[in-house]
Amino acid sequence: MRPFEVGWFICVAGMVATLCGCSPPLLPSSLDTPPLVLVPISFVNVADGRGRFREIYCAIRADHGTGLPEDLPCDEALVRLQGEPQGSGRPVNLTSVTHPVRVVVVPGIFDECIRRHVRSFSDGLAHLETHGWRTGSIPVSGRSGTAHNASQIRDFVLGLPLAAGERVLLVAYSKGAADTLEALGRYPEILPRVAAVVSVAGAVGGSPIADAYVHLYENLLRDLAVTDCPPGDGQGVASITRAARQSSLARLALPSSVKYFSVAGIPGPERMSRALLPFYGKLAHVDPRNDGQVIFFDAIIPAGTLLGFLRADHWALAVPFSRSAGALPFNVTLVDHNAFPREVLLEAIVRFVEEAL
Repeated sequence: MRPFEVGWFICVAGMVATLCGCSPPLLPSSLDTPPLVLVPISFVNVADGRGRFREIYCAIRADHGTGLPEDLPCDEALVRLQGEPQGSGRPVNLTSVTHPVRVVVVPGIFDECIRRHVRSFSDGLAHLETHGWRTGSIPVSGRSGTAHNASQIRDFVLGLPLAAGERVLLVAYSKGAADTLEALGRYPEILPRVAAVVSVAGAVGGSPIADAYVHLYENLLRDLAVTDCPPGDGQGVASITRAARQSSLARLALPSSVKYFSVAGIPGPERMSRALLPFYGKLAHVDPRNDGQVIFFDAIIPAGTLLGFLRADHWALAVPFSRSAGALPFNVTLVDHNAFPREVLLEAIVRFVEEAL
C-alpha cells in the first residue's frame, strides 16, 4: 500500500469537515426513524458498573501497568460522570484466568485498509495472551455495510475451534459494534458460542458524522480503488447513520442469552488527535462529550452494563498508531494524541466480564 493512498483516504473527510464550516446540520430533518428518547441509563435498563470497573482498572494499573509515560494515573484515565456508584470493595483477581472465554476483536470501519500496518487492539491482545487468554481478530470488510460484515462474523464464530466449555467474548470497536449486534440479531446459530459483547466506542446508535458525510462518501469515495482497501458493497458509512442504526435496534431484538457491556471515550479537545479535531468540532454542535467520531450516549448498548468512560479519543481507545512509528507517515502530525494504556483497558474489560459471567 502506498503511504500517500492510506493517508489521503483516512484524512480526506477530515479536511472536508474543516473546509465546510458553513455546511448544513449534521443530522438532516427526517421522519424515517423510530420514536427515540434520551434518558439516564437507569430508565433503559442499563446497569451501572462504573464503580467496580474503576476498581478493577485501578488495581491492574497498580499491579502491572504498562510502565510507559502513556499509562495515565487511574483517576486521570477514567472520566467520572455524575452518579458513579462506589466500588464494591471486593478483591480483584490479578492472576489466573477464571472463565474460559476466547477474546476476539471485531474492528471498525476502514480497518482493512490499514491492517497491514496497524491492527485494532494488537497491543492489548498480545498483553492478554501473556496472562493466559486465547485471542483473535475478525478480518471484516473495511468498506462494507453491517449486513455484509454480520455474515463474516457469523462464519468466523462458527468456524472458530473452541476448547471444551470455551465461549467467545466479542470486543467490538467502533462500527464493529454495529456489525456485531447485527450478527447476533440475524444469525441465532452463533448464540450458543457467544458469551458476551463489549462495545468499545461503538457506533451502537449511529454517528451524526456518518449522516453528514454519507453522500460525500457515496459520490466521491465509495468506488475509489485503493490498494488493500477493496470497496466491498460500499455501504459502510450508510449503515452507521443515526437512522440506519436506530432502525436496526428497533427491528432486531438483542438476544438475552448474551451479556452486553459498553465503554466510551470523553477526551475533551485537549486530548484529541489533530485528524479527529474537525469531527469533534462538528459533533460538539450536537454534544461536546464525543470522542471525535461517536457521542458518548450513542456508544452504549441498551439493556447491558455500562463499564465507564475513558479520557481517550476514538483512535486512542483501540488503534495503536503510537506503537507503529514510521508505518504511516501521518502518525506524528495528525495522530498526535494516540498514547493510551490499551493493555490495562482491555484486561480490565475482560476481568469485569469474567466476574459477570
